[in-house]
Amino acid sequence: MSFVYPELLLLIFLLPPLWYLTGGGENELKRRFSPELYKKMRIAGGGLSRSGRRALLLGAVAFGIVALARPVIEKGEIRIGGETTDLVVAFDISRSMFANDLYPNRLEMAKRKFHDLLGYMKDTRIAVIGFSSRAFLVAPLTRDYSSLRYLVDHMGLDFVSLKGTDMMAPLEVTSDLLKERKSKALLLFTDGGDAKDFSEEIAYAKAHGITIFIYALGTKKGGIMKLEDGSVVRDVNGDAVVTHLNPAISALASATGGLYMEYSLRSGDMRALASAIRASLETQKSKERTIKDRKELFYYPLATALLLYLASLFSLPSERRGNHFKREGAVE
Repeated sequence: MSFVYPELLLLIFLLPPLWYLTGGGENELKRRFSPELYKKMRIAGGGLSRSGRRALLLGAVAFGIVALARPVIEKGEIRIGGETTDLVVAFDISRSMFANDLYPNRLEMAKRKFHDLLGYMKDTRIAVIGFSSRAFLVAPLTRDYSSLRYLVDHMGLDFVSLKGTDMMAPLEVTSDLLKERKSKALLLFTDGGDAKDFSEEIAYAKAHGITIFIYALGTKKGGIMKLEDGSVVRDVNGDAVVTHLNPAISALASATGGLYMEYSLRSGDMRALASAIRASLETQKSKERTIKDRKELFYYPLATALLLYLASLFSLPSERRGNHFKREGAVE
């Protein structure tokens, strides 16, 4: 048997001085009163003496200290290894994501699909970023999916007023967040923006080991962009701007070994996307950890301490004490 915190056992050496310091009350009474009066003042009746109760209390303290020191029986070591996957999810929050070709708009549909995705991404740490002309962090890497759902639902849209969609911004943030990973995974919820050539983004992704998955939101027919206040985005001529899905974004996924998937009403699309992401990260295994296999014994001294403490509280025979005082009163 050994102790996890053996240094706490040194506290036991404080008990003898404590015994001495708490034992002066009875001696003081003997000095102040005559032997005859002291006899009448004492409680008769077969209960534990002051010294006995004191011994029980200090015994309870001693066993409590032993419990705090955490006695254990060492059984050896266990090595634990497992697979951990890290994923960065980026939401395009540019103005075009408020187009109404998807109900209620593309961004809200992306949030719903993200909620579905979380149901298939168990044991995966996920970070969330938002981007338009620049990117910002919404949530760091975490397995707390409840917090992720809340943060995505209440994602700040301060950068929506910024024009344009910079696809390089989420790549740079992903490279920084997953810098300790040799291979990295990025999922984009986007309508593709306006660019037709993504050669610069592809080169950056390959240089930094980023596999890009794209869930494209939008239709070829397009939709009108409505902002939160209900106003419609118009061009310089006052005409409503119609934004369309940009299929050129698919090159970013195919060139980096990822997957391009367009919006669908099918319930299984997130399951297929999650499977593809996990498959690309299969070789990323967590570092092997070693933990000690111990049998905990602290509850034995703890139970003993509680029993001794209770025994010290209930050692006085209160009924017999009352009868004694009655007898003393009758004699007088």
